[in-house]
Amino acid sequence: MAKVSAAGAPPPRMPPWERPVDKLVSDYYLSVMARTGRRMTAGERREAVLTAAVAVFATRGMDGTSTEDVARQAGISQPYLFRLFPTKKALFLALVERCFQQVACTFEAAAGDRVGEDALDAMGDAYHRLLEDRTLLLLQMQSYAACDDPDIRAATRTGYKELWTLVERLSGLPYERIVTFFAMGMMMNVAAAMDLPAIDERWARWCQQ
Repeated sequence: MAKVSAAGAPPPRMPPWERPVDKLVSDYYLSVMARTGRRMTAGERREAVLTAAVAVFATRGMDGTSTEDVARQAGISQPYLFRLFPTKKALFLALVERCFQQVACTFEAAAGDRVGEDALDAMGDAYHRLLEDRTLLLLQMQSYAACDDPDIRAATRTGYKELWTLVERLSGLPYERIVTFFAMGMMMNVAAAMDLPAIDERWARWCQQ
């Protein structure tokens, strides 16, 4: 039976953010176990938070996003969020790495056994389809915009370099051709961000081809 205060009303329920962190984590685990019948692995927990966080960071950017926003989107507490990612920047860096990995996996799957221009065309077509996901597109643009931060700049450079090396290896084409491929990719990013395919004007028709 619930305890009753002197005024005859039950004591107020403690808000989630005032509960002990261990209790918050325990409640989260129990809810997941009830839905799936098993415990989530650490990797699964991190991936679930990243999936929720990407939409927030893609829209608001590194500076415009708070950990409170992310926790709310993920349906968890801020203390639990900080158990997975110690800082907001650590979370954003994980998203940057995840973004480049997704593009890399898309390129590898598209190229398959192809080489040369066939491989490059397949990767270009796959990237064009990938850009239909505006969340991924905008997150990529936010990573470039946040490069004033040296850690984010280093992570973005690393991701871009690895993507470049992958395309060069998969296609086997010369350096100059890879430059053209990535230059076109950046133009596609900008065009997709502005939704140029929706504009039926001469100057924007190149992105509809």
